Amino acid sequence: MIPTPDFAITSQRVITPQGERAAAILIHGEKILDIISISEIPSNCPVEDMGNHVVMPGLVDTHVHINEPGRTDWEGFETATKAAAAGGITTLVDMPLNCIPVTTTVDALHQKIEATKDQLWIDCGFYGGIIPDNIQNIEPLADAGVLGFKAFLSHSGIDEFPNILEHHLRETLPILSKKGIPVLVHAELENGGIKSENNKSYKSFQNSRPKSWENNAIRLLIQLSKEFDVRIHIVHLSSADILSEIAQTRNDGYPISVETCPHYLHFASENISDGDTRFKCAPPIWEAKNRENLWRGLEKGMINFITSDHSPCTAELKNMEAGDFEKAWGGISSIQFTLPVIWTECKARGFSIDQLIHWMSTAPAKFIGKDQHKGQISPGFDADLVSWNPDQKYMIQKEAIHHKNKLTPYEGESLYGVVNATFLRGQKVYENGEFLGNPTGKIILNNNG
Repeated sequence: MIPTPDFAITSQRVITPQGERAAAILIHGEKILDIISISEIPSNCPVEDMGNHVVMPGLVDTHVHINEPGRTDWEGFETATKAAAAGGITTLVDMPLNCIPVTTTVDALHQKIEATKDQLWIDCGFYGGIIPDNIQNIEPLADAGVLGFKAFLSHSGIDEFPNILEHHLRETLPILSKKGIPVLVHAELENGGIKSENNKSYKSFQNSRPKSWENNAIRLLIQLSKEFDVRIHIVHLSSADILSEIAQTRNDGYPISVETCPHYLHFASENISDGDTRFKCAPPIWEAKNRENLWRGLEKGMINFITSDHSPCTAELKNMEAGDFEKAWGGISSIQFTLPVIWTECKARGFSIDQLIHWMSTAPAKFIGKDQHKGQISPGFDADLVSWNPDQKYMIQKEAIHHKNKLTPYEGESLYGVVNATFLRGQKVYENGEFLGNPTGKIILNNNG
């Protein structure tokens, strides 16, 4: 017996895997029941009409630093997931560091899950961490349901999450290969870098951690990928110089993957003012030519998808008054603005909404093994949907920011793409600046389908 739909969402611009069309999405419980023409809606079915706004799958952001428990003055589950919902994101994966304790044991994972209680406005998964002394915890964490493991090849910024060396990766890769889950690597190998007397210029910051750090780290990861034939994922790629070597490795059949971020695809270092530490992130933002080469990498499929790498902190830690890039915390707050930032850049280059969906919904859902549930408008999938106007332009103003700390380099940017409603598993959680009902986000684990 076919279930009766609870309601239908209609729009003249529904984006399905088969293309864009006027359609009705029938929803039953938390799932998409069917996609039909508007004229076929059953007569007794309530309808939520989105008019000419685009209705597409909710975004999946697989790289977010939420910092709770332990550093909730930086960010927390409530504020981060609200900001995400306001930006059309319906699923995120939280990184294992900047929280206290760091997620390097099963007990720490349970503490993090406990901290989410009654706070999640969208669905949330977790990564475990690899540090020098927790190799024995990798398999238990994998069995507890983490979606992957994060490791640093350079200092992470916090002492509780030390970087690992090549021999640690060699110990852990066979375990991860057996479990079939990826290792996500912050790919910078510290090998010099020019220290400056003037730490106020962005150029001095670039010189302190040159592109060679990232390029050399990725060459090591390529080598390990070939040796172990295991899923290695390069996070927040900034250097386009290494793209052809990554592409060649993948063409040779090895499972290496890569993401990049809005700040590398939107900003250019030539335009960053001295002392504006809001722009500090690691690896650094590079010149406009590098940005365009990253876009070419996305277009050609060399880069798999886009994540926010939302990494907030308190205003004090950004050290804006002194404007010292060396002392400022590195990380960019962005989760609420990923969709308009990327769409604005797509629009300028002639990329389609279909391509945006691939980079920000479908491909990241597949990366975390949830591509039968998330990332497309198809029968049987979670009814995670975002309704937005791709033609409306607005300026980002501080009072509209839902992150706990409002400091972001995107303030004052004029962008295309205004989210008017977000649905999580069939329930409207956000509409025109307001959050509706109570937080109903679920924990996503690797073993619960």
